[in-house]
Amino acid sequence: MAERIREVPSGSVTEEYLRRRTEEGWKIVAIEWERETGAKSESAWFRKEVPYGLRVSDDCRHLEDNPVERRALERMLDLIARDQSVSEVAEELNRAGFRTRRGALWSRTAVFEMLPRLIEAAPDIRRVPAPVA
Repeated sequence: MAERIREVPSGSVTEEYLRRRTEEGWKIVAIEWERETGAKSESAWFRKEVPYGLRVSDDCRHLEDNPVERRALERMLDLIARDQSVSEVAEELNRAGFRTRRGALWSRTAVFEMLPRLIEAAPDIRRVPAPVA
């Protein structure tokens, strides 16, 4: 069984320090480097939120449907197609037990802010007829 430690050096790693560790039986298994760039990170696009209705797959390599959010999108699309107001859509989503991604109740503003996502996702959403009241 191997023993591992992780050290965060307070200064530069010297040749003497490496020699001492080697004599103690340690061997280097990884080196991690970091530097300050002073500029905005070019990888900022990685911080974008996953679109509503999708989630990161288990292998973290692609996006896949989020079944609960997908049903909420289907319901929104159906209600809007039935000419319901955004307030009525929010009320129906809450009545059906749907919540926003952050776990809040749907508001008319939250539904309104979903309209661009609905337009984007609509071609891939299978319309599910709403139950007749």
